[in-house]
Amino acid sequence: MNTMSYLQSADNFFLLAGPCVIENEEMAFVTGRAIKAACDRLGIAFAFKGSYRKANRSRLDSFRGIGDIEALTILAAVGRELGVPVVTDIHTPDEAAMAADFADILQIPAFLCRQTDLLLAAGRTGKCVNIKKGQFVAPDAMRFAVEKVRATGNDAVMVTERGSMFGYGDLVVDFRGVPRMHQACQTPVVVDCTHSLQQPNTSEGVTGGCPELIETIARAAVAVGADGIFLETHPEPAKAKSDGANMLRLDLLEPLLERLCTLRAAVNSIDNTSHCI
Repeated sequence: MNTMSYLQSADNFFLLAGPCVIENEEMAFVTGRAIKAACDRLGIAFAFKGSYRKANRSRLDSFRGIGDIEALTILAAVGRELGVPVVTDIHTPDEAAMAADFADILQIPAFLCRQTDLLLAAGRTGKCVNIKKGQFVAPDAMRFAVEKVRATGNDAVMVTERGSMFGYGDLVVDFRGVPRMHQACQTPVVVDCTHSLQQPNTSEGVTGGCPELIETIARAAVAVGADGIFLETHPEPAKAKSDGANMLRLDLLEPLLERLCTLRAAVNSIDNTSHCI
């Protein structure tokens, strides 16, 4: 499967979605199957996302994972059953080759988007690389991260907007960044609709969020021409072991995607009309 060609095969946005972290086999398969069924019905190309380990946690006692190989094995099994690519984060150059044995898309976390050795290691695997824009990086400057991956001969790159720090405890999305990254990076641009709503650095050491605004961010992303939507979803976010405050409840996903598809069709219609004038 050519991952980039598959994701861009439909006249629609593509979706990167799944739980924040692989908690166990049952949860991963339940989530993946539900997302796949919705995407098949709506004509959305889908890649299943799940972190095998959480490296960026506020507190030492935060859940980090069930074990790298066990989680990666589950992730790959979901992809095989559903016939879709799978996405996971890597944190150090040494992890790139390991994760590439299981995943189709290697994701560079936002805080690590300037790490040259990490970007080069990801590029050298030949797998698709999704670079999340740092909360401290201007959209135009993301081209330098993309250039590092392309320097390895790997052109399968995309970039993801996930908000910019606003003070100490909030994030905002500047939607001007979507067309600016399109122009500067010459890659598909994704908008992360759940991490963009994080409220980090709380006094309790547990990240908060505003999940009631996920649809607002997603609608705006589609309206401004994002190629892909990234979001995390879980059957019971309140019981999730990581980032439950930001995830979309799984049963709300399909109705949201249906509304986004309607919006995408309207945007396409407007674009086609403007081309004819």
